[in-house]
Amino acid sequence: MSYEKVTQMQSRVIIGIKQTLKAIKKHEVSEVYVADDAEKHIVRKVVTVAEEFDIPCERVDSMKKLGAASGIEVGAAAVGIKR
Repeated sequence: MSYEKVTQMQSRVIIGIKQTLKAIKKHEVSEVYVADDAEKHIVRKVVTVAEEFDIPCERVDSMKKLGAASGIEVGAAAVGIKR
């Protein structure tokens, strides 16, 4: 279900750790998806900041699938959905 939702929201997707963190801090994100196969120390910051801002953070199993669902040809460790 998570990949399908990201695909449906492609026009509102923020891709990548840095961009997602910036958008969370600007209150531009309604939910976050992080890949379980990404390096833990990399996604930990996104998960922590999302929790601080009370933003739902859902885990998915694959960076490659998350990137594809976001409309890119490479993997994505984190994706945010704009409000």
